[in-house]
Amino acid sequence: MDMSDRENADEPASDLLESAAQCAASDLLDLAAQLSGLAEDLKALAAKPIVPPSTLQLEPDA
Repeated sequence: MDMSDRENADEPASDLLESAAQCAASDLLDLAAQLSGLAEDLKALAAKPIVPPSTLQLEPDA
């Protein structure tokens, strides 16, 4: 196997690495978007007052 054959054999591996890197970057962007949404949800929950159970309106048992 000469040098040009070795370089051609490395191309599919290089393509796989590039594809894996793109997938990883895409997954990280998806994770970042999910974390951002979670942060917004937590911010909205933190803005709501906590109501003690004794002040909740309970229906009497009939």
